[in-house]
Amino acid sequence: MAHGQWSAGAARLAEFFTQFGLGGWYLIPSALLLVAANLTDWRSLSRRAQMLVYSWTCLAFLVLSAVGLSGLTVNVLKYAIGRARPLYFQDFGVLALHPFAFDARFAGFPSGHATTMGAVFGILLLLFPRRWYIALVVTGCIASTRIFVGAHYPSDTVAGFGLGCAFALACGLVFARLGFIFRPTTSGLPVRKSSFRLIAPEK
Repeated sequence: MAHGQWSAGAARLAEFFTQFGLGGWYLIPSALLLVAANLTDWRSLSRRAQMLVYSWTCLAFLVLSAVGLSGLTVNVLKYAIGRARPLYFQDFGVLALHPFAFDARFAGFPSGHATTMGAVFGILLLLFPRRWYIALVVTGCIASTRIFVGAHYPSDTVAGFGLGCAFALACGLVFARLGFIFRPTTSGLPVRKSSFRLIAPEK
């Protein structure tokens, strides 16, 4: 079913959820959290509060790194490749490439929104590996709305999602080497440290 042939309710639902693929939803709170942590007098905090603030600060760095770096990369790629969006299929076809046209019509591959959701999925996969399927369903559904609103082809979305996830996993490996949030393992994904807590433990 082509864009414009969905029911009004389905179209509105897709338009609503596609907004959560914008990087600002994740970058702005993370940046504000870092500013707040920098303005906090850590010496006045208890040991438990210090560890809690430290964990949230590390998480903010992880989000900024994964979402921010993948976002910069995808924007360079999409304009360098210059694939026409599906809304202009009748004019340019499915494989029309206009490298460095710097025109939003030719910024289809990869999808920026899907890249953001791929990075979010990668972060959730690292932090909550036992709940990976829930994270995949939620982030995958949000990423797929880019197809329903006619902004991207399925291949644009899959490529973007994979790119974002790869950046998140790479950031996780770097953080593990630095000793932030994760500890390195001999094989596979880095493992979250037991000291990393986003909620204060009960006394």
